[in-house]
Amino acid sequence: MSQSILRSTETRNGLLLGAAVCIALLVVSGVFFLTRNQILDTQSTQLKSHLSQLLVKDSFNNEPSTDTVLISNTALGTNEPMRIYRARINDQPVAAVITAMTPAAYNGPISYLLGVSYSGDIIALRVTNHTETPGLGDDIEIRRSDWVRSFEQLNPTAMSESAWQVKKDGGQFDQFTGATITPRALVRSVHQVAHWFARNRDTLFSQNVSESE
Repeated sequence: MSQSILRSTETRNGLLLGAAVCIALLVVSGVFFLTRNQILDTQSTQLKSHLSQLLVKDSFNNEPSTDTVLISNTALGTNEPMRIYRARINDQPVAAVITAMTPAAYNGPISYLLGVSYSGDIIALRVTNHTETPGLGDDIEIRRSDWVRSFEQLNPTAMSESAWQVKKDGGQFDQFTGATITPRALVRSVHQVAHWFARNRDTLFSQNVSESE
């Protein structure tokens, strides 16, 4: 076969491959744009559902899912920006839902949302992501146990620091059978975040709304 025929075949195959790639990209882009709004709507609905579990019903009249600020502070367990959702009634601060994480637990960091009233009372705690061992450390999940409810209605700033430990360390929080490191890490983190909020709440509520990511 002559060199010209080989070059012609290679060129044709290259064009066919390029055309196939372009078609695939167009299909993927089309699907993305067709489903993007649906995905965003679903994410918005899920977020509002999570926030409703972490705030007192009918205690606010703004939309906390859009009244947010991004904060970078190691008190929240990371140097990465973390989102704070703010609840108000007639523009007056009512509560906040804080995104935070433990620096480390038994198998790694634990991400969670903490709902706290403006006065400092913990409304609710929900773990959003972790890699703890099933059947041991995963009792931090609300679907697995009521352990996270032991934080509700507590005000860390009005309690002794020694109480904010697991019972094995002399505090008031239960540890899990065979797993102390996980609850210990979460108790310490929540205590730290709640104190940080109490010191910075006025600043948090006075900052401008963050742009959506």
